[in-house]
Amino acid sequence: MGLMLHRLTLVEMAARVRAREVSPVELVDAHLAQIARLNPALNAFVVLLEDAARAQAREAEQQLERREARGSLHGVPVTIKDSFDMAGLPTTCGSRFFADRRAPADSTAVRRFRAAGAIPLGKTNCPEFLGNYETDNFIIGRTNSPWDLDRTPGGSSGGEAAAIASFCSPGGIGSDGGGSIRVPAHFSGIAGLKPTPGRVSAAGHVPEIAHPGGLLGVGGPMARNARDVKLLFDVLAGYDTDDPFSAPVPLRPPDLGGLRIGLMEQFYNVPVQPAIADTVRRAARAAETCGFEVELFEPRGLERAPNLWWFFFGQVPARMTRALIADRESDAHWSGTEFMSKALEELEPTATKVVENLAVRDKLRASLLQQMEKFPVLLTPVCGTTAWRHRERRYHTPEKDIGLFEAMMPSTWLNLLGLPGMVIPFGCDENGLPIGVQLVGRPYAEELLLEVAIHLEEVRGPFPSPPLA
Repeated sequence: MGLMLHRLTLVEMAARVRAREVSPVELVDAHLAQIARLNPALNAFVVLLEDAARAQAREAEQQLERREARGSLHGVPVTIKDSFDMAGLPTTCGSRFFADRRAPADSTAVRRFRAAGAIPLGKTNCPEFLGNYETDNFIIGRTNSPWDLDRTPGGSSGGEAAAIASFCSPGGIGSDGGGSIRVPAHFSGIAGLKPTPGRVSAAGHVPEIAHPGGLLGVGGPMARNARDVKLLFDVLAGYDTDDPFSAPVPLRPPDLGGLRIGLMEQFYNVPVQPAIADTVRRAARAAETCGFEVELFEPRGLERAPNLWWFFFGQVPARMTRALIADRESDAHWSGTEFMSKALEELEPTATKVVENLAVRDKLRASLLQQMEKFPVLLTPVCGTTAWRHRERRYHTPEKDIGLFEAMMPSTWLNLLGLPGMVIPFGCDENGLPIGVQLVGRPYAEELLLEVAIHLEEVRGPFPSPPLA
């Protein structure tokens, strides 16, 4: 059984540890063995905390013997995206420019994991500055998908997604400023939650998720299924004075009674690949099986949202990134400069334009929230394409080929408007690559999205494992 412990769900691991049916030491050893087998091909881990994890597992076992279990994740391994501080370790954020930076303390997310009894196995890979939908850098190189090593697991939380999908980790934390939790979840066949800004503390994240970047970026849990994500969210959620966006919103049971779901098959006239459209429609039928009412929904007035997201995500920080790498251009990796180079071709944003676009953003948000009074949950694609081959930038659909910006339109508007989004795996394309579907909610409706996701997964049934695993 020891060789299969890593294939349990995170919820099952936690329950079996509490029941003394599984030892934390066995659980950690099973994951470390899986990492030893698969990470040479995946390249998902920046730092592996083998000795520390085993020592913490032994301590967790002794605490169980003394009936001193620490919390809901006692003795359960987790992984941490290499943009969250862990005391004494580098937080490289995928870049040589941060390679010598040592974290003075744990980030709030890591601290909460530890307080719940979780055991960090290591830190997972990300693109430079978290600035890409592929995971590659000069620190350890490229991370590959466990579904096809010639393809990307996504970015920027690509190392985390690859580790979780391949059973090297049962779950952990990523971050999302333009789909960086949800797109890797979709590409890798796992689940991931982008919370409302402030619902999960991002204190101790690099780059700092404060104004203005915190308008878009959040930290959030990733795991193989929605129940596991919910367990992680329950641990991570909560007010934190160190996060300027943090809000004192308690965990609340959701009310599913009479729920109406709005179905967005694509973002306006921007096509998605046929298998993705089919999967979203199948998820809509599953929602109806759950007793939810589903109707087609096209938002009014949201057409500019992806361009406004690009303004704040790409154009506003581009000059700051260029200043950071000045005189050290050879140390800058393509994954951190691809978006910057595109943004520098455009006019430099003025202070007036920033203020104007913030006002437009607020009006778009208010309008959409009014429309969502009828449909508190929206069901959408995550992305226009399944996982692409490394460095691929055009994607075929029957209507037309789409580029990266168009492919990400189903996800980026959530970041602009500060809405929560939950992704679960729901199908596969003709190449056997996973397809996720996205649930969108109103601010602070994470519990509702998680509960709907759990119901959909029950109708969907077991999801296949990647070939490498």
